[in-house]
Amino acid sequence: MIRVILIDDHEMVRMGLSAYLSTQPDIEVVGEASDGKAGVQLAIDTQPDVILMDLLMEGMDGIAATREIIKVIEQPKIIVLTSFLDDDKVYPALEAGALSYLLKTSRADKIAAAIRSAANGESVLEAQVTSKVISKMRSSDQGRKPHESLTAREMEVLQLIADGNTNQEIADKLYITVKTVKTHITNLLSKLELDDRTQAAIYAYRNHLVK
Repeated sequence: MIRVILIDDHEMVRMGLSAYLSTQPDIEVVGEASDGKAGVQLAIDTQPDVILMDLLMEGMDGIAATREIIKVIEQPKIIVLTSFLDDDKVYPALEAGALSYLLKTSRADKIAAAIRSAANGESVLEAQVTSKVISKMRSSDQGRKPHESLTAREMEVLQLIADGNTNQEIADKLYITVKTVKTHITNLLSKLELDDRTQAAIYAYRNHLVK
C-alpha cells in the first residue's frame, strides 16, 4: 500500500483527490494539510511514501515546505501538483527536491500513475516542464563536468567508493540504509555515465575528487 499525504490550501481539491485516490486499491491517503508548515509536520508525523504538494499557499509555500521536508525525511517522494508552469515556479520546485511536477488539470488516473511511479523513485513531468528542463540543462551544462551535477550526498558516496568502502561501510559512515546507498550509487553512475563502482573510483581520482 502506497501511503500518501495531501498538502493543498484548497479544501475542494483535497476532497476530490482524496475521494478518487480512495478508490485505488494500492493507494491510501493518510493525512491532509492546508499549508506548508502544517504539511511539514504532517510529513514528519506520518512518514508517507509520497507527498502531493501544492505550490501557492498562505504562510509557508510549497517550495519552502519541500525544502524543509527534504531536511527531515530521508528521500521523500514529492509530487508538485499546481496550476502554474512559470519558470519561477518550475525550477525552484525541482531544485528544492520535488521528484515530479504535474498540473491540477491532469487526469485523475495520471495523478494516480504518477504516485505509483514516485513510490518507485521515478519522476513524472508535464511535457511543458520537460521541455523547460531540457532547455535549461542544455544552456547551463556547457563546459560543466559531469560530477558537477551530483548532489552533496552523491559526492560523499562517490568519495567513499573511491576510498574503497563497501556499501555497508558507506551506510554506517553516513548513517543511512544500504538500500539508500545503492540508490545514490545508481544515480551517480547514471549522471557520470559510468557502468560500475570501479569506473566511479577511477573517475574520482582522475578529477581529484578524493579528499
